Amino acid sequence: MELRWIEAKGVSNRDLAELPDLRQRSDGFLWLDIPEWDDDAEALFANEFHFHPMAIAESRNRNHVPRVHVYPHHVFIVVHAPEIGAGGHMHYLELDQFVGEDFLVTVHGPLNPKVPLEAALRETKGVAARIDAGRLRPTSPFGLTYAIVSSIARRESELVAEIAREVGLMEQRVMADVKEDPQEFLSELFAARHELLTIKTMAEQGSEIYRRAIKLTTFAPPEGLELMKDVLDQYETVAHISDSQLVFLMGVTEFYRARTDTKMTIAAERLAVIAAITLPITSLSSVVGMNVIVNDS
Repeated sequence: MELRWIEAKGVSNRDLAELPDLRQRSDGFLWLDIPEWDDDAEALFANEFHFHPMAIAESRNRNHVPRVHVYPHHVFIVVHAPEIGAGGHMHYLELDQFVGEDFLVTVHGPLNPKVPLEAALRETKGVAARIDAGRLRPTSPFGLTYAIVSSIARRESELVAEIAREVGLMEQRVMADVKEDPQEFLSELFAARHELLTIKTMAEQGSEIYRRAIKLTTFAPPEGLELMKDVLDQYETVAHISDSQLVFLMGVTEFYRARTDTKMTIAAERLAVIAAITLPITSLSSVVGMNVIVNDS
């Protein structure tokens, strides 16, 4: 666990034993980042922060869709970040957030064993480095969670841009009618479709979660609500861009399949003509040949 105290004059790393005293201060806010769930984290949530048992359970277990629970003094939000694995498989990197008036608690995972922990910590480590270097000075937990979730949305946007570049190269191959294995090429097209569809799903679900959080959160300051609205806008932008790129990819796929199917149809017609010409001759020669061999006349 990493505990930071953030105030107007700077940020400092603190020992976990200082947490009860920091909770009593009002001249800043704390950020507790938990890379992996353990029994100590559960005890801390129940005894020090007094989080709701349902939120603790959902933070302990894997969530396949985003979540949001709004309480009088904090909001619990679950979001996912994409990570492309082997064979085009898209991993969901879960980030749980408890956003309060004077604290932010972030919990990572559970993770697929094939995903390195560094991938799950990418956004929080990046934000922490910016804070330590003085390039980022969040004034509230909402400003801090805004920086983290904006990094996730930016990561999604960058992945869409990378996939769009690959789709553009595949479109060039289709238009140039490059001779290649149709099955392998279609696998490439549908793998790109799966990646785009996964990112679009994450972005759309994230936008719905933040839309509800904005609607129900009453303790957040006006600037905090504005930051949450901007996160909502970022997610919606990624979803719209992903959707438009998905439509373009499906157009490329349909064009390639139509041309391939046409070629197969023409080849089948030619085979049918050849068969129509050769089959009678083959049948006649078979019958006559057999009779000549068996009979003397």
